[in-house]
Amino acid sequence: MKKYRNMIIQFIKFSIVGISNTLISIAAYYLFLFMGIHYIAANTIGYLLGTLNAYYWNNKYVFKKGRGEERSSLSSLIKSFLSYGITYLLSTGLLYVWVDIMGIPETIAPIINLCITTPLNFFLNKLWAFKNNNQPGK
Repeated sequence: MKKYRNMIIQFIKFSIVGISNTLISIAAYYLFLFMGIHYIAANTIGYLLGTLNAYYWNNKYVFKKGRGEERSSLSSLIKSFLSYGITYLLSTGLLYVWVDIMGIPETIAPIINLCITTPLNFFLNKLWAFKNNNQPGK
């Protein structure tokens, strides 16, 4: 029971970090648009900044290393970017399906996506990007 409680607390922390990622991404997007940068480039830069923020806080706050745990920072960074990249691509594909195929309003579709991609991203980060490499038997 304690294991599930800890995972729920970790998921809540992950969600809080996710909110900060979103705010950073959106702020950067609008800032770069204001500076005259093309919206695709602005979105990409914002996404990268949000993902860097996610890596930092997930590493230090959400999936922090336990005593005696070994984990490569570079490997975790690359895996974290890949995790966010996978869910970004999934989210983009689902957005198309919801809006263009199913006729769901474009204001509602991203909320549906968050219900799918946030848990998926949490488990990708928990079980892969920030995985404990000191498991018994290794």
